[in-house]
Amino acid sequence: MLASVVSATLLGVEGQVVTVEVHVSPGLPAYHVVGLPDTAVRESRERVRAALLSSELPWPQQRITVNLAPGGVRKTGAGFELAVALGLLLGEGQLPAGVLDGVGVVGELGLDGSVRAVPGTLAFVDALRRAGITTVIVPEVGASEAMLAADLHVRVARTLGELRACLKGEAPWPDPPPPLAPVDLADDEADPLDLADVRGLTWARRALEVAAGGHHHLLLSGPPGAGKTMLARRLATIMPRLRDDEAFETTRIHSVAGCAPAGLMRAVPVRAPHHTASVAALVGGGAARARPGEVTMAHRGILFLDELGEFPPSALDALRQPLEERVVRISRQQGTLTFPADFLLVACTNPCPCGLGPPGCSCTEFQRARYRRRLSAPLLDRFDLRLAVRPPEANDQAGETSESVRGRVINAVARQAARLAGTPWRHNGHIPAGALERLIPLSGDAAAAWRAQSELRVMTGRGAARVRRVARTIADLDDVADVLEAHIMWAALLREDVP
Repeated sequence: MLASVVSATLLGVEGQVVTVEVHVSPGLPAYHVVGLPDTAVRESRERVRAALLSSELPWPQQRITVNLAPGGVRKTGAGFELAVALGLLLGEGQLPAGVLDGVGVVGELGLDGSVRAVPGTLAFVDALRRAGITTVIVPEVGASEAMLAADLHVRVARTLGELRACLKGEAPWPDPPPPLAPVDLADDEADPLDLADVRGLTWARRALEVAAGGHHHLLLSGPPGAGKTMLARRLATIMPRLRDDEAFETTRIHSVAGCAPAGLMRAVPVRAPHHTASVAALVGGGAARARPGEVTMAHRGILFLDELGEFPPSALDALRQPLEERVVRISRQQGTLTFPADFLLVACTNPCPCGLGPPGCSCTEFQRARYRRRLSAPLLDRFDLRLAVRPPEANDQAGETSESVRGRVINAVARQAARLAGTPWRHNGHIPAGALERLIPLSGDAAAAWRAQSELRVMTGRGAARVRRVARTIADLDDVADVLEAHIMWAALLREDVP
């Protein structure tokens, strides 16, 4: 007997529909899985067998062949086990023919017959939905996550025996859990952050606002205690909430990584890896299965690198391509995977190993030069905003609240969305050099100031283009239609030579 059940696997952070074909034929008892399975898939035999016997269902004493189609795609994870078990029941006549037509199945089996959730449930059901599947059967734990995908009928599977009874019409389907409410990570802070906590640092606060308004990468350099980390940690409080498509995409990525929140992510994700992070941890990779790195986990959000000068130079240089292209390509012998990496990079660093910088620095010139070499010139050139932060004075007053600044940022983002409608770009920081003349025109004094600043500061072509983009964002924050000379000067001043 031959039976087939539709399931899914992961390719990077995307789901791939897989047809699980189960063939039971006369012969000596055997169990074979073909179709490029990984170790977890090959080990499914014992779990499926124990689950069937624990559920008082027969295990065929015949030759069993499981084919995972398409055969050229590597299959990973234990999410096929429920599909294999149902395929065996179909082949043995334990389920009515056609009962699983148009139904997708995802789930891992326990030895007692329980159905367990697998990482990436949202990616699986989204792939099944795009393939035309209208009903999915998922574990009870992952049902709420699956319900985030629109236009899908989600059915809950708690145990294999109960699922068989439901499919045969002998028992009612369990009620699905209630839909999850959107999650605003900012509301989960035990100690809410606010820009009003920061005293002084007027220029740094302005740079933070510009970074949020146009998605411009920001580097803050200064001595310990200057307020760099305190300021950077408050960037998320002035960022707009994610749009519907961005929230779904971000939630799906976190589902693949096994850390999906309890609901649709509305606040921008914030990732802050330690400076001992490896190249694979930052940009993704792995031996058995390529996994998303921190740059992908920060997609549509913020990647905060504190103590930038302490990161391995190889890891920092690996960020250069994602900063430009906003994707990461992981190449392996089996093929190339593309991970999204559209993140806002915010970094803090000390000016030298002792951290004090001139005039109180105790480092030798050799030590300072070696420390500066850890940050390559091509990496520094990719920061739109570079600012030396000086410690605030004792009598400095608190500035605006995050809510007030966030209002201007939201308005600036709305202006960009209207101006960039019909283009593949969402923010001023995304506009490529070839489209600057069309999308960010300069005339008169503004054009002359831009050329003068580019020559005076000996900027590269990339640096001059970044000044132009930043000037456009400053104009958006000021609610001005055209880029003025003052905006060019502000943008140039926010691009200092650091560290």
